[in-house]
Amino acid sequence: MFLENSKNNYEKLTILINEFLMKQNLDITKINKIYVNRGPGSFAGIRNSLSIVKAFHVVNKIDYYCFSFKDFGDKNDVKYENIPELCKKIKVKKNLINPIYLS
Repeated sequence: MFLENSKNNYEKLTILINEFLMKQNLDITKINKIYVNRGPGSFAGIRNSLSIVKAFHVVNKIDYYCFSFKDFGDKNDVKYENIPELCKKIKVKKNLINPIYLS
């Protein structure tokens, strides 16, 4: 899914997540892990995304793992479906955030 960059995207993000879950017939209470790219990116974009992930953690006890494609070397070789295994391989810590902001 692609969205045009906009200041209103933060307000849309939770709606888009809910729509995605409904389309996939998923229940948020059945999810136990979330993998989120911690950057590089804009301060507001990363902060907003991580705030939502932390809210899922607090409300539903969902663990999260924050990674950057830079953690895996050549990002051209990384496929999204391999992220959980790659995070395990490089021992990404659970529920820890260390964002990478563009300067």
